[in-house]
Amino acid sequence: MAWIKRNLFFVVGGILAIGLLGAAGFYNYKGWNHNATAVDRLTEKYNTLLDLTKKPILPGDEKTDNIKAAKEQEARLRDWIRQAGDCFQPIAPIPNTGTNAVSSEAFAAALRRTIVQLQNEADTASVTLPPRYGFAFEAQRVLVRFDPDGLGMLAQQLGEVKTISEILFAARVNSMDGIQRVRVSSDDVSGPQADYFEGTSETNNLAVLTPYLITFRSFSPEVAEVLAGFASSPHGFIVKSIIVQPAGAFAVSPTDAAVTPYAPTPPPGPVMPPPTIGAPPPPSKGGLQTVLNEQLLRVTLVVDIVKLLPKN
Repeated sequence: MAWIKRNLFFVVGGILAIGLLGAAGFYNYKGWNHNATAVDRLTEKYNTLLDLTKKPILPGDEKTDNIKAAKEQEARLRDWIRQAGDCFQPIAPIPNTGTNAVSSEAFAAALRRTIVQLQNEADTASVTLPPRYGFAFEAQRVLVRFDPDGLGMLAQQLGEVKTISEILFAARVNSMDGIQRVRVSSDDVSGPQADYFEGTSETNNLAVLTPYLITFRSFSPEVAEVLAGFASSPHGFIVKSIIVQPAGAFAVSPTDAAVTPYAPTPPPGPVMPPPTIGAPPPPSKGGLQTVLNEQLLRVTLVVDIVKLLPKN
């Protein structure tokens, strides 16, 4: 007992160590037992699958009707495809003729009418636009005759640009620097570079994916509203990338924004030595403490529009 009293801390530490070792061993045993049980179940299912693959395919027996089960599964799959299709509703072209047959006169009138409508909607939502902004159709707004091979795709893009712009207006962003689209017509060759995104539409077995690059300025709540607008849209919008930077780093006038294409942020200049840190300022007396100092942001989004291919 005298030795225990002299080495009380050692004895208590030893008891605690033994207890922790016992708890760790019990935990490891439980984990090992759980893993062993999971491996046994996996092995059992794997063996069952192997047995099924070796058996001949039959329509069923008195207990199982494979044909009926296959039809039920097909019906559930088609119902899921129908529900998923509701999230990929096509955007109507402008003008919407029901076919790709669009005349130059109809498109010219629809383009001018749509640009005026979007400018009025931006003014109503207090969204600043570049002067006389053509919504990525600057090359077409001065034409009266268009390449007939590209009129159908131009009408589709006009409807898509209108839908994207209205999502930004609904979020009430501070300003929209511009929308850039891919070139789809020979008329786009003479357009300003700021109207075009150097990408291409991609087609797979299910859909066509058309990219757009969108640049706007706002505060963080409006950025969230824009993303929510794309997410809740009945059309197939996929936000592929987002770049958020302080808008103060891009002191671009509205006139410059209309003619300056999107470009990656240039590398930073030489690193300057840190300023000398003096004594901290004395605490302010009275008044409210600043909790959040929100600043204007410049946001660049790359958004894909998913357009399902027609069913065969």
